[in-house]
Amino acid sequence: MATFSSMSVQRICDPMLPELSRVFAAPISEVSQVISFFAIAYGLMQLFYGPVGDRFGKYRVVMLATIGCSVGCTLSALSSDLPFLVAARVGTALTAAAIIPLSLAWVGDVVHYEQRQETLARVGLGTMLGITAGQLFGGLLTDTLGWRWAFVLMAATFAIVSFLLWQQLKHLEPVSRHAHAPAGFFRQLKQVAGDAWARTLLGIALVEGAMIFGLLAVTASHLHQMHHISLTLAGGTTALFGLGGMAYMGAAKYVIRRFGEVGLARYGALYFGLAFLIIAFGPWWQLALPSCFVAGFGFAMFHNTMQAKATQMVPTARGTGVTLFAGFLFLGQSLGVLVLAALLGHFNSSHVLGAVGLGVVLLGVFFAHAIAKRNATQADHA
Repeated sequence: MATFSSMSVQRICDPMLPELSRVFAAPISEVSQVISFFAIAYGLMQLFYGPVGDRFGKYRVVMLATIGCSVGCTLSALSSDLPFLVAARVGTALTAAAIIPLSLAWVGDVVHYEQRQETLARVGLGTMLGITAGQLFGGLLTDTLGWRWAFVLMAATFAIVSFLLWQQLKHLEPVSRHAHAPAGFFRQLKQVAGDAWARTLLGIALVEGAMIFGLLAVTASHLHQMHHISLTLAGGTTALFGLGGMAYMGAAKYVIRRFGEVGLARYGALYFGLAFLIIAFGPWWQLALPSCFVAGFGFAMFHNTMQAKATQMVPTARGTGVTLFAGFLFLGQSLGVLVLAALLGHFNSSHVLGAVGLGVVLLGVFFAHAIAKRNATQADHA
């Protein structure tokens, strides 16, 4: 439920952009700061939460972060102008940054690598549900009660989740710190920087965040403007992306065994890229319905494999390693949203979405090749 809430608050603004542009009399490229600045703050805070989670307990930090998110969403709902809304979104990001990466790192602490990808897939159900809920309710509430009520809903959700996490805290067994963890965060950073595989994985995360999450941020606006459908319908259509991811989570055990890590990376990116070519150039908006679903399934195949590798990137300081991974991912997202928003001001949105979709296919080919070389050494099983 915590990862669900965190992803929902990230995606809640995606279908709002045209309405925020109208309300605040600002271009899309300017109001997109509610997404891009959120992602920048989210990424930078990974440098803080990694060592904090390793030292004070990942679960406990996640619980406190949900309280901060509730406050941030309340301030977003009370925003009187665009700068205040952007500032409130940044404040929310400062605490939301802890939730998903430290949850994944906690799984890495307690689950062996052989079962970890299946476990991460189950935990990832909250993330994929969050994508669906954020985009769906962001568009629905904007079209009906008003965009402020979307943030009211998120504030209430985070408050409930923080209470439930507190209730479960006393039932959890403490996780011992790794005996060989390097002392000091900067030594941990040096350890990561000196590892060629870690640099490769972080670079892929940066590009993945820029292309995939950048596309997600502008898909609803593309459908709304190109096919003249309502924000509710556009947001609901893009919400099928999350349903596709949920379908993967349900079938993860079979799919992982059928394709293996190399196949998941290669075919996941291929499904995603082809689906977005249809979304970009399809003559009817209805084609986006199955395409968003397939894109979500392909994304989950690719990203779940990335997450499994990230949990083993720095086993001696897993919180720091996974939060660095998340930091690069969301730094990429912030850059992707800014670049795509700028490109949409100069080029046809279909051409922009199609070009980025092809880029994702190429990224999948590269990642699959890198995994094949890595798995030949069985390094992650050591």
